[in-house]
Amino acid sequence: MNIEQLLILVLALGVIWGGILLLKQSAKKFNLTDEQKKKVKERQAAWEKEEKEEDKE
Repeated sequence: MNIEQLLILVLALGVIWGGILLLKQSAKKFNLTDEQKKKVKERQAAWEKEEKEEDKE
C-alpha cells in the first residue's frame, strides 16, 4: 500500500467518523407535553384499528 492509498483511506475513515460524531451530537431528545402525548396515543390507536380491519379482509 503506497502513501497515497494510505492517505485516502485515513481521509475516508476520518470523514465517516466525523459524520457519525456529528449525528450523535445533533441527536436531541425532546419532551412532549401531555396534550401531544395524548394525540400520539390517539393516532397510534387509530392506526392499529385500521391495521386490524385490513388484516380481517
